[in-house]
Amino acid sequence: MPSGSTPGALPLLLDPAELAEHLDDARVRIVDLSPQDVYAEHHAPGAVHLPYGAIVRTAPPVGGLLPQPDELQRTLRAAGIDPDTHVVCMDAEGGGAAGRLLWTLEAHGHAAGSLVDGGLVAWVNEGFPLEAGPGPSVDAGTIKIARPVARVADAEAIMDRLGNEDFLPLDARSAGEYTGADVRAARGGHIPGAVHYEWTRAMDRGRNLRLRPFDELRAELAELGVTPERETAVYCHTHHRSAFSYAMLRALGHERVLGYPGSWSDWGNRDDTPVEMDA
Repeated sequence: MPSGSTPGALPLLLDPAELAEHLDDARVRIVDLSPQDVYAEHHAPGAVHLPYGAIVRTAPPVGGLLPQPDELQRTLRAAGIDPDTHVVCMDAEGGGAAGRLLWTLEAHGHAAGSLVDGGLVAWVNEGFPLEAGPGPSVDAGTIKIARPVARVADAEAIMDRLGNEDFLPLDARSAGEYTGADVRAARGGHIPGAVHYEWTRAMDRGRNLRLRPFDELRAELAELGVTPERETAVYCHTHHRSAFSYAMLRALGHERVLGYPGSWSDWGNRDDTPVEMDA
């Protein structure tokens, strides 16, 4: 299987032009996580709308948690997803929400998924077919969801691995959040040993938010110590921005990538987690 590919016919990082060739493929379900008003204005033909809030759970002060399995199963079935459906994820922000759905599916063992490179921004700006309105009615799917089986890190697992040469946290937040200048939880700063790679840094704004050239990304990440051999746990404030970073690393061929649901809204609001701050 090529690096960064899924078990199905479509690659994990899917160019809009390739998606356009599969609009009538019954095995493919396009799921658009753009805001409702954006989706109603324009979306890819046949795309089903899924509100971002339906795939995350909040337990204040912690946000961005995984839904309970039965709730997630109902959500995915309502989107018409079966066990053998290839889910194509897209949004209007370049990939944060869509990446979160891709990670959620992989965490629960559904490996047949793709992220549209550039998402709706590339799809609209490059003149691909569009529909407007409430979207299609779809038959309920039959996907089965149990507890997460892979790709998930929590605070305890991260603390157990801090200082291990084979493990690296990657912080996808803003520079201010990383250094502790911008405090959005009880405590500011970052996970000890975490490297900083702000999530939009990987986007090419001159190419409708597609990923930048892979060789450039690999070189920048390698300078930080982010290599395919090491296990990388990505996080932001709720694992929204870092879900795009997860998808980026997976597209680059990294297999040992974990997402941290709750992220800094969990870590920074606990009193048993170590914190580093930059002067």
